[in-house]
Amino acid sequence: METTFEIPPVRVRDILLGSGPRFARDAMGPMLAFYVGWRIVGLAAGIVLATVAAAAASEWERRHDRSGFMARMGLVLALFQAVLGLASGSERLYLAQPVIINGLYGLAFVGSVLMRRPLAGAFADEMYPFPDFVRQSVTFRQVFGRISLMWGVYLLARSALRLATLQSASVEAFLGVNFLTGMPLTALLLAGSIWYGVRGFRESEEWGPAIKMMEEAGYSLDADPLGQQLAVVGGVAEQEL
Repeated sequence: METTFEIPPVRVRDILLGSGPRFARDAMGPMLAFYVGWRIVGLAAGIVLATVAAAAASEWERRHDRSGFMARMGLVLALFQAVLGLASGSERLYLAQPVIINGLYGLAFVGSVLMRRPLAGAFADEMYPFPDFVRQSVTFRQVFGRISLMWGVYLLARSALRLATLQSASVEAFLGVNFLTGMPLTALLLAGSIWYGVRGFRESEEWGPAIKMMEEAGYSLDADPLGQQLAVVGGVAEQEL
């Protein structure tokens, strides 16, 4: 019996344009909202605006029928930050929380590689719905294991730099470092992760020969996207088992 898979295209440009702004919003939106409220009114206003921004992002994802893992996670952290920030009355303690949490994320990314359950694979589902047979493949673990390690090192290094800046410089200097090591580097790493993910599947021993064979038969990665090629191969394999 022939198996049919309905899988959307996977192209670096389309994923960046579609998901890149969402990641930038979730990463920078609450911080920018906090700074505006803090500078114009005060600490409490900044915390409230940042929490509202995180809640709005989570609600937007829910209304558009997306998992919104990043947005929901951001909302939980924003609520936790708000409680401690308002209780302490300290903007530095409020700002230090996400720095420490991001450092823990870095450890989680590195730890997930050691456990052979790369965390980058879970985030990849935010951008592209991989079929189960792809997620269970060796290539998936290897490719996203390397991507997880890259993100883990980045998060740990960024957290160390931001924490040092927060302890020794002004809040404005911290926010500047936060932005410069956030939006530009995150966009670069996101693009690199997507590019390497596609390249990793194309050059893998597990999927590469089948993809190459299909391309030689007249298919191309742009005309018949990688996800569909993998789905076809998986369908054939399922019929032969």
